[in-house]
Amino acid sequence: MDLTKEYPRSVRAKWQGVVQLGRAIDKAKAVAHGNVGDYHYRCPMDQAVFGFLGIDGDALLETVRSATSDAEIEAFTRPFVAAKPAEEIARWNREWLEKRPQGESLEFFEQLRNDIVPDRSDVVTWPDLLDLDEKRDVPRRAPAAV
Repeated sequence: MDLTKEYPRSVRAKWQGVVQLGRAIDKAKAVAHGNVGDYHYRCPMDQAVFGFLGIDGDALLETVRSATSDAEIEAFTRPFVAAKPAEEIARWNREWLEKRPQGESLEFFEQLRNDIVPDRSDVVTWPDLLDLDEKRDVPRRAPAAV
């Protein structure tokens, strides 16, 4: 994966049923190949999914570095995903995709949103903003209640 030439997966893309994990793996692949570009492996979003699943980011990166296929990476992540009940994963996915930034994160988010899509005040989550920044379609929504 060369993140200087392509985008990682969307936050919404599921790896073994979990959102954000595939994106984190794409960034790990780019780090392993020395072409992560402006992306950051183990960013707060990656750390959140690692924390939810109990995955050590360094161990995942080492697995990605030595893997010869996605099947080897899947074999590493499978026990962590399997340890979570389906309902808990579904809740995590839903809450993660709907979670709004707060505090300093909100200030940074709004500044970035105004730089990327100043006409999209309906964009209130990181998954939406990242998708728009990475040229993915994000449907317009009713204005968010404050």
